[in-house]
Amino acid sequence: MLPEIPDHLDHGLSVLFIGFNPSLLSGETGHHYANPRNNFYRILHRAGLTPRLYDASEDQDLLRLGYGFTNIVARPTRGIDDIDRSEYAEGRDILHAKLNEYRPKVACFVGKGVYTEYSKKTNVNWGFQPSPVIPEIHEFVAPSSSGLVRMPMDEIVGIYRQLAEAIAQNEA
Repeated sequence: MLPEIPDHLDHGLSVLFIGFNPSLLSGETGHHYANPRNNFYRILHRAGLTPRLYDASEDQDLLRLGYGFTNIVARPTRGIDDIDRSEYAEGRDILHAKLNEYRPKVACFVGKGVYTEYSKKTNVNWGFQPSPVIPEIHEFVAPSSSGLVRMPMDEIVGIYRQLAEAIAQNEA
């Protein structure tokens, strides 16, 4: 069994990116979004959230940009089908505690499924959510960055660009 990969958390973050759980490769390397088929860092760069293209091995460096990382389930798995309901329930409580402690301006859920597991809401649209679980923290739902996602890359980048624009305008 692979170890959990460390969160990158700090007080005063602009955005805390929240994934489902680490991939097996992330578990092996200790870095978030480490699978080369995962588009996370390419999406951030193309959307204007990062000034250059970062590599997964540099994930801790994004703290300097005000970006942190965590997951609703900490255990690395081959896929979300390997996560059981009890892990989501435990992860939901842990995530809620992290958000309350660190108070990022925006909690960005990388995938609708991550947000629905956290919020227990079923009707969710992309972008900022109208009634956040923790009222002082903006909640933003973005598409998963997995290479398995069938949404066109330009569409995914466009949704993340909404987050970049809100940050630039200091609305989030």
